[in-house]
Amino acid sequence: MVNKEKFMTINDVKHVKLVQWVNEIAALTTPDAIVLADGSAAQYDELVNECVEKGLCVRLNEEKKPHSVLFNSDPSDVARVEKRTFIAAKTKDEAGPTNNWIDPVELKKTLTGLYSGCMKGRTMYVIPFSMGPLGSPISKLGVEITDSPYVVINMMIMTRVGVKVLDLLGTDGYFVPCLHSVGKPLAAGETDGGKWPCAPMENKYIAQFPETREIWSFGSGYGGNALLGKKCLALRIASVLARDEGWLAEHMLILKVTNPEGKSRFVTAAFPSACGKTNLAMLIPTIEGWKVETVGDDIAWMKYGADGRLYAINPEAGFFGVAPGTSAKSNKNALIAASKNTIFTNVALTADKDVWWEGIGYDAPGPLTDWHGNEWIQDKSNKEQAPAAHPNSRFTAPANQCPCIAPEWEDPQGVPVSAILFGGRRPSTIPLVHMARNWNHGVFLGSIVGSEVTAATLDVKAGTIRRDPFAMLPFCGYNMGDYFKHWIEVGKAGDADKLPKIFYVNWFRKTAEGKWLWPGYGDNSRVLKWIFECCEGTAKTVDTPIGIMPTVDAIDRPADVSEEDMKELLKVDVDGWLKEVEDIRTNHYPKFGAHLPAELAEMLDTLEANLKAAKN
Repeated sequence: MVNKEKFMTINDVKHVKLVQWVNEIAALTTPDAIVLADGSAAQYDELVNECVEKGLCVRLNEEKKPHSVLFNSDPSDVARVEKRTFIAAKTKDEAGPTNNWIDPVELKKTLTGLYSGCMKGRTMYVIPFSMGPLGSPISKLGVEITDSPYVVINMMIMTRVGVKVLDLLGTDGYFVPCLHSVGKPLAAGETDGGKWPCAPMENKYIAQFPETREIWSFGSGYGGNALLGKKCLALRIASVLARDEGWLAEHMLILKVTNPEGKSRFVTAAFPSACGKTNLAMLIPTIEGWKVETVGDDIAWMKYGADGRLYAINPEAGFFGVAPGTSAKSNKNALIAASKNTIFTNVALTADKDVWWEGIGYDAPGPLTDWHGNEWIQDKSNKEQAPAAHPNSRFTAPANQCPCIAPEWEDPQGVPVSAILFGGRRPSTIPLVHMARNWNHGVFLGSIVGSEVTAATLDVKAGTIRRDPFAMLPFCGYNMGDYFKHWIEVGKAGDADKLPKIFYVNWFRKTAEGKWLWPGYGDNSRVLKWIFECCEGTAKTVDTPIGIMPTVDAIDRPADVSEEDMKELLKVDVDGWLKEVEDIRTNHYPKFGAHLPAELAEMLDTLEANLKAAKN
């Protein structure tokens, strides 16, 4: 148990409404004790020690992974649960066609019943946190109440937690209230027995209330379901705040690109999951003299600065990265970031208490303990063998440990954005890169983002495009048609010549035989170079029916990409694009009904007319 005498308590808090809220929740949930998270290293260590002593986690090898631990979750609690995530707006229309909706009055009644007595036998932790650098004009403050020490220590890495946040709140400052419980009360004398506590799937709720700016989460202790500063606040609630206050809260990485002359530009990028977002954020360039540094790998908040440009902050303080597939080849910088002071979840454990996962770049060093706690021996001939690490296993690592972290990553004013990238996993049709002609054309490109479904996805025809507009499908806190309109309004609020240029990239083109046309990874720096040159006004470009594209010789080709490959990568596939138009017109845009901005319907008509003109 955390030694409460050593730390600040809720009685020391001067914010009257915060204290009142904490007392109300304590009366409802009936915890055995209340502890205020003060953000100190001493408190972090005590919480970790408590988890180790209770068998909830394993301390890793101090030489190989200093000051790091491994947790294994319950098999029912391994990822965000989309079907149990709700936008409880006043009406279904306000939540929109892409969100799960429940009436907020009905949902609060259900959840209040579940919360009643749910923290019995547990400690309630109160976590004051800042999303974004402390005191930044772009940052927002929140307070999470939870009964999970796992959540507290993850929040201490992922956000700025503690006394300084309370100082910023003062006696009456605004905060987003975030309530969380694992949903498993303990009877007198009962313990978790070293097992991950959570509720059955039907009692898991991750609820956002956009009108009242509240987050209520119950039954899951994992990731974005429980670390409420992340997707719940930083995207679902923040997207609503951004709509009302005239800024953008986006599922985007932020990186800094510096050319050989020492000039830097900042780029944001939005990709659906499994499209290489973290790898791009921490990319190691293959072009001599060019440098890429990380500002953020997952979320960007953008507001206009005094000079009329859009400035972005990374509201997070850490990385909650997917472990499988992370290797020295795919993302050396992420491995270094997670080499110490890191929380691992659902990866495999080696005999000498190091971690291993599929795609780490080397074979398992002997028998392992898999994420279920069972012995696991690598069988290279058995393709059906269950993985040792869960496919969504994670590392939680401090961002300041990343060797390529940009010096500006905590600048409270943010960084000026020169370019915004959208992209998806598309083996055909979509070229390597093209640029929007203007802001609204860029919004159109963001609205049609998608990835092709593979044959491995059951019950969906292979080749079907699964649309994920702006990579925000699971994270937009209101009607997505209105969200498109908000992007258009943000563009109108700025000067056209100061707005970021918008691009669509696709690293995933294949030949008809299934061969990759583009090597990706560090070679994506060659595309970033052309994007940088577009921002400088020096790029070699050609106007096409789909937008502005590089000439065939505009991008420095890697040695293993032939001129023919390059022509294929930069070809406008007119027939393929006409099918794309038909899919958008028939299957995608109709979902948004009257909420679809007229500007986007016009963009689609223009694209179709351009393609038909090119065909004739």
